[in-house]
Amino acid sequence: MRQIITHFTDDDLYKFTMCCAVIECFPRTQVRYHFNDRDNTVYPPGFADLVSEQIAMLEDLRITDAEIDFMRRRCNYIPAWFMSFLRGFRYDRRWVKVWQDKEGHLHIEFEGCWSNTILLEVKVLAIISELYYIVTGEAATFDYADYYNRSYGKAERLIAAGCGFSDFGTRRRASFEAQDTAVRAMAECSAAHHGPGNFTGTSNVYLAMKYDLTPIGTMAHEFVCAIAGMYGPLMANHIAMTKWAQTYRGALGTFLYDTYGWRIFSLNFSTDYANMFKGLRVDSGDDREQLDLIVGKYKSLHIDPATKQIVFSNALNVDKAIAIQRYAAGKCQPSFGIGTHFTCDFPGVRPRNIVIKLTDVKITESWPFYSQTCKLSEDKGKYTGDKATVKRFMETLKINDDIS
Repeated sequence: MRQIITHFTDDDLYKFTMCCAVIECFPRTQVRYHFNDRDNTVYPPGFADLVSEQIAMLEDLRITDAEIDFMRRRCNYIPAWFMSFLRGFRYDRRWVKVWQDKEGHLHIEFEGCWSNTILLEVKVLAIISELYYIVTGEAATFDYADYYNRSYGKAERLIAAGCGFSDFGTRRRASFEAQDTAVRAMAECSAAHHGPGNFTGTSNVYLAMKYDLTPIGTMAHEFVCAIAGMYGPLMANHIAMTKWAQTYRGALGTFLYDTYGWRIFSLNFSTDYANMFKGLRVDSGDDREQLDLIVGKYKSLHIDPATKQIVFSNALNVDKAIAIQRYAAGKCQPSFGIGTHFTCDFPGVRPRNIVIKLTDVKITESWPFYSQTCKLSEDKGKYTGDKATVKRFMETLKINDDIS
């Protein structure tokens, strides 16, 4: 089987920015991650062995001088010492366990120092997704010329509607070529059509370099989840905002707020942080309801919400983004991060509904035990973690959802 990930920066920007913050703020923290296929897919026999082979191939990846130069130029908020860290970084297959059960379901666990294992998630998900379509034979049906044309058409509609939008599709792409094709099409469309909307870039650092685009992204739920596991969920958002500001000094100021729902975040979102962060990202719940809550919070703090950027990224497609743009216009500065709809949208192909989530954490390697953590969000269907942990966090946060 050919190697699927062949470039070190074929990854989402937020993995690098979070890795930097972890080294800065939690250098000895240990973690565990678990893979979850929300569709309970039965994978072909031997699939786990193929995934293991691909993970072993990651050990050969090295960041290049060209990648370092690009990140220094386009990501100047990342401190220089982190580039030295990336030069010496090596993946290690021993951080990962992969197997299939007797029914064929796929199981994956990561364990190790957080600053190392944090760089596995996106690459492994992209491997699983692309590998699945290769093994099932679906990849042979992909028409990339048609995909370019349809991607160009999506960009045309979004630009005409005034949407600022970016590609967030690395994790569950049909293939590297699919994401490459989509990004190229949207970049060329944006260059040919001058407003009112625009294609702002891609989360994939390598493709941003290839097409001289802006790498897009800040952080993921993982950062807040780990902090909640160490210190509890009530103040996890506050600690996360503090540590993020400590690392980036006001840059990368879009905060992903919904790890434990709007209510507890709102209680943590004081005037100083509301002024410091340039905006928030909506990744669960009803987009309009969430926007109304955000607008109300800014107004209660005497901050004009029209000065704040709100990034929408909750399972979007072109139609949803355009509808939100119309609703949000004048209330904030809306923008859109679109994933699977951009990078896995071949006719008749069902995107993989897969995630890898941090589930256990300990502050230092000297501790003899881990603490469990979970993610709740604004969608009960997106809760992740074992039921006992979810129940404990919900009780702490006074959330009354039925999770039976």
